[in-house]
Amino acid sequence: MVKTQLVASLEDARSKLISIFDDLEGERLIGPALHHVEPPLWEVGHVAWFQEYWLLRHLDQHPPRLPHGDGIYDAIKVSYKQRTKHDYPSKQETLDYAAGVLQAAIGRLATRIPSPQETYLYQLCTLHEYMHTENMISVRQSLAYPAPMALRGRTLPDVDRSYVDRSYVPRDIEIPAGPFEMGSSGSTAFAFDNELPHHTVDLPSFRIASTAVTNAQYREFVRDGGYATRSLWDRRGWQWRRREAATQPRFWTRRDDDWAQHRFAEVVPLEPWHPVCHVNWHEARAFCRWAHRRLPSEAEWEKAACWGPDANQASPRPWGEAPATTERANIDCAAGGTVDVRALARGDSRYGCRQMVGNVWEWTDSILEPFSGFTPGPYRDYSMPYFGQKPVLRGGAWLTQPALARNSYRNFFIRHRRTMYAGFRTCAP
Repeated sequence: MVKTQLVASLEDARSKLISIFDDLEGERLIGPALHHVEPPLWEVGHVAWFQEYWLLRHLDQHPPRLPHGDGIYDAIKVSYKQRTKHDYPSKQETLDYAAGVLQAAIGRLATRIPSPQETYLYQLCTLHEYMHTENMISVRQSLAYPAPMALRGRTLPDVDRSYVDRSYVPRDIEIPAGPFEMGSSGSTAFAFDNELPHHTVDLPSFRIASTAVTNAQYREFVRDGGYATRSLWDRRGWQWRRREAATQPRFWTRRDDDWAQHRFAEVVPLEPWHPVCHVNWHEARAFCRWAHRRLPSEAEWEKAACWGPDANQASPRPWGEAPATTERANIDCAAGGTVDVRALARGDSRYGCRQMVGNVWEWTDSILEPFSGFTPGPYRDYSMPYFGQKPVLRGGAWLTQPALARNSYRNFFIRHRRTMYAGFRTCAP
């Protein structure tokens, strides 16, 4: 990747982050102390600190720009519980710090050809910032802030919704037994350490749903007393359900004898054909028991996304080699929210699964573990602290950036967390 592309990507990531942040003022810069909800002001300072740490301090041994920055913005050493309690720089000071770091990171490329190590770290910082832009949108949703100005009025190109195939009938798709190639193959410009090494996995046949579970389907689970039926929940899931007194997805609310949902600061009708969203791993697994289904393993998910009847190599995206665009996937905030699960047929996988990239993240039944032969990358804390602890999600959501919208990308989250835009698809038992 040439340095002009590295610079353009850095600038794009910063522009998108600031567009989600810049209308926040006063108390909304920090927000209330909610578990696993980061202050928006921390988010901006953190991505700047991360960029400074890797591109200026790590590569060039520069001293820290903020005397106390490590004690505020180091995500590994500073717990969630502390992040609303700091004496933060002001909004303008934070923006100035972020802008200064960005310009220094760009400036150091002016007189050099980036080495492979530099190229990797520049891409790491860009993708890290994209992730935190996604997280800041989730924070605004969690805190019931108004939708960011940058997202208001957004729709996919087909405003009349002709891109929805209303005759489409979701179904199970048979994935035949046999080997496939799992993990990053090097066909993408960048891979996180947990996507490597590329390796062969041999799976028995299985049947996977062609679409994610919809609001209408999940509503039946709620109506049938799914949250009150102990036998549908494992021990940890039931403990979570009782502790949180959960009776429906986090942002659902009753209105006119039916369900509606909170979308940022508004309450809007529940779209029956949209994927259920903001459900955690426990909720997804309880639904599966109720429906006599199961979550796919991440290997099953990836095979359904990257392989096909006549494949002899994995594809980087469900439809093949073509880049991730909004004509094929609901990504890049193009629609400003989720869309109908019957939409975007051009993005079908070669087996025929729809929306395996975009719309909502999809829980799998797998806990994050290293692939055999795993070697940690320079950012050793990206994956290693979470092996054996957090379930894996796949596919990306409507707010995921195209650079992260690929079959091999392994996301992972705390199993009880409901802040992210996560849903799921199921497999036959």
